[in-house]
Amino acid sequence: MPEIVLTVARYGFLVLLWIFVFTVVGVIRRDLFAGARSGRLVAAPRGIGPTVAGKPAKVKRGRAARQLVVTAGALAGTRITLGEAPITVGRAEDCTLVITDDYASARHARLVPRDGQWYLEDLGSTNGTYLDRAKVSAPTPVPLGVPIRIGRTSFELRS
Repeated sequence: MPEIVLTVARYGFLVLLWIFVFTVVGVIRRDLFAGARSGRLVAAPRGIGPTVAGKPAKVKRGRAARQLVVTAGALAGTRITLGEAPITVGRAEDCTLVITDDYASARHARLVPRDGQWYLEDLGSTNGTYLDRAKVSAPTPVPLGVPIRIGRTSFELRS
């Protein structure tokens, strides 16, 4: 094989290798620093949605979930008014609740109102989302006052 062909192949392989390395570093950097620049919270219009043991709870006047309250973590004490729009939680700037937890993914979990209830969905996170002590693997109804944990951050629905 001619020497020029081997040299071109070596340099071509080297270029492809560096493209791969820069792509991996860019993805890691984007994931690590997605929410670092933003601590903003966005409130949605009012809504309702309690459940107990997978069945719709009897909604009494004044007992509907109206707020999401962060109980532990960097944003402890933060309150978000619930509405009819889904609430996304993660490190990305476009999430409704931006948490700067090392164990949170860019788009970690989502709370969705459906049929008068709030459902918790894990969005394929690396470290998982927990409702009380159970790992969430499918859309799961969320009762009032039950802690939702993502890494070191905990929050719950309250009336």
